[in-house]
Parts: sequence; structure tokens; C-alpha cells
Amino acid sequence: MANRIHPSILNANLAGLDDEIRRIPSSAGIHIDVMDNHFVPNLTLGLPVVECLRNNHRDAFLDIHLMIENADVHAPAYAELGCESVTFHLEASNAPIRTARQIRSLGSRASIGLRPQTPIEPLADIITEFDMVLIMTVDPGFGGQSFLDGMLGKIRRTREIVKGSGQEIWIQVDGGIAESTIERAVDAGADVFVAGSAVFRAEDPDAMVRSLKDLADARCAGH
Repeated sequence: MANRIHPSILNANLAGLDDEIRRIPSSAGIHIDVMDNHFVPNLTLGLPVVECLRNNHRDAFLDIHLMIENADVHAPAYAELGCESVTFHLEASNAPIRTARQIRSLGSRASIGLRPQTPIEPLADIITEFDMVLIMTVDPGFGGQSFLDGMLGKIRRTREIVKGSGQEIWIQVDGGIAESTIERAVDAGADVFVAGSAVFRAEDPDAMVRSLKDLADARCAGH
């Protein structure tokens, strides 16, 4: 599978998101964090802003990451907008299979997210209900945190579960991804990388996207 870099606009200039997205044409996707100040202690953009971004960037792969309560109720609305991928958290869902199937029925990829303390093993028997698993490599809610090396074992276990399923399921990592950490995440089995601070605080954000992709691809080629 090809490695994908999905910059997180949480660390971009939120007053000029259209321009920020245009600065990273090499990105495979745009990671959009939706936070409600309940599931996580922060409040960010919601459905109306995502709808504007969808309308203004029709060719972009919009990777929605819902860090909100009542995910079963709200997640399908993002699929209805035509976002390519919708991630909701296991901890915020009472019916993850039903919600994933509803997202898929609306034409989007369904993804399940896990906080650092949430184990992957309970999902082993239903992993094929999802197109992607998001392993948080920081505690969700804020950008700019350091990568948690303790999550590498969890990524490895997730990769083994995915292999056992026989399905092509992406493994995304979010938190602390930079040139100094991406190779460790690749070695553990991740193939979709969310990078926020590393990209948007770089002098040339798109050059950083390309650098991260090159590092990931080179690491895979060396295996």
C-alpha cells in the first residue's frame, strides 16, 4: 500500500484555510479535526465550515476526524457532504458497526479512532467493518504534542489484526508525526500519517509534505 500524508489544518492559519490548503498540493488528503469541547477539551470548526471547504476544494480528499460526543448521531452528516473519509471515536459511539455502515452507505470511507488508552483487541472481530483505523499517538485535543512511543506496540498489533482480516484497511497515526518520528511509525505498520505542526510550521509546508512522504517510502523500500 502507498503511504499517505494528511496534513492537519488544526495547526494552520484558521482564518485563511482555503489559502493554507492551497499551500500543500502534494498532500494525499486534508485532515480536518472537529472538536466539541466535550469529548476533548477544545473547540474547533464544525459542519458549516467543513461544507465550505468541501465546496471550495472539490478535488481534495477530505479526511474528517470527529472528536465529538454522540458520534453515531453526527458522523453521517459529514459523509452526506461528500467527505471522502469520516473517522469517529470508539469511545464516543454506542453502535460503531451501524454508524460505519451508514457512513459507507453514503459513499464515504468509515474509520474508527482510538485514544491512546483504548486497546485495539476488542475490534479484532469487527475490523472489516472499517476502511481505516486511527491510532492516536498523542492524547487527543491539542496540536503540537510529542509522539508517544508507547503506541508503537499498539500499531504493530493493529497491523497484525489487519493482515489477519485479509482486507485492505488503512492504519492512520495522528500526533507528533515529524521527520524524526515517521520512520518509527512506518516500521510499526502505519501507512497514513497525520502531520500538523511539522507541516504548517515549516518554512515550506509542501516541501515538508514531500519530505515526510519520501522518508516513509524509503523506509518501506528498506524492509
